[in-house]
Amino acid sequence: MVIFYNSSLQKATFFLTGFQGLEELHGWISIPFCSIYLTVILGNLTILHIIRTDATLHEPMYYFLAMLALTDLGLCLSTLPTVLGIFWFDAREIGIPACFTQLFFIHSLSLVESSVLLSMSFDRYVAICNPLRYSTILTPRRIVKMGLSSVLRSALLILPLPFLLKRFHYCRSHVLAHAYCLHLEIMKLACSSIIVNHIYGLFVVACTVGVDSLLIFLSYTLILHAVLGKASRQERLRALNTCISHICAVLLFYIPMIGLSLVHRFGEHLPRIVHLLMSYVYLLVPPLMNPIVYSIKTKQIRHRIIKKFEFVKSPRCFQ
Repeated sequence: MVIFYNSSLQKATFFLTGFQGLEELHGWISIPFCSIYLTVILGNLTILHIIRTDATLHEPMYYFLAMLALTDLGLCLSTLPTVLGIFWFDAREIGIPACFTQLFFIHSLSLVESSVLLSMSFDRYVAICNPLRYSTILTPRRIVKMGLSSVLRSALLILPLPFLLKRFHYCRSHVLAHAYCLHLEIMKLACSSIIVNHIYGLFVVACTVGVDSLLIFLSYTLILHAVLGKASRQERLRALNTCISHICAVLLFYIPMIGLSLVHRFGEHLPRIVHLLMSYVYLLVPPLMNPIVYSIKTKQIRHRIIKKFEFVKSPRCFQ
């Protein structure tokens, strides 16, 4: 591939990559990806619609679920144009401003998701450990503040990354290994020292995902202690059952993240397709599975979805 580069940063371009060596199969490969993207969009929009239209679901737990669905939807839409653009039109070229914009949204929304999962664990902690004060602690105003603080924290921490990348000269190959732009991959293409980017990236991960995961673990330690103190086995099971969906969401977020980190760190000898698949798992599996998990494991959401389908199938809605 011939790579073009203009000394002006604004006119420079990167080249995205699909499944290298399988270009003739991109049309077929796009089918499962289209199915995944469509399922993500429909699933999260369904969750948002049900929470918005059903007044009985206007409670803290479901407000946080709506935040999670919005975040998953945004994360999905931030990668969709370039991924499907490569598979359908072989549109591999992306300008640096567009690449940095995509990078900002991918990384900031990933941090927002971590923060929302922390808020949801706090919601479960209050509901189980301090149920009498649940409605007074998690007021609508406080929930809005928690949501805004999650967005602001993530955006402010990720905002410096495009500017740190902008100061580099990219004299090496401009071919990226994925169908979207990531900070770690772009900075490796720079021909000057990237130590500042390395240190700042580690700082961001430590003070967001690192702190969030520790606090989530602490909240569930306290929840487990409170549940074990309940008198009857039925009460313990009922309390733990309200946490299952959130625990699944936490595992869906952190396990692919840890797996991707291990592959990048120790998997240099692995085939390139393993790196690609792990990156897609990290970005697409949580938005795909979260609506499914909450639809199956949360009785209120499941019943509302069933009622919606029953209404659509009813002959009266066609009269």
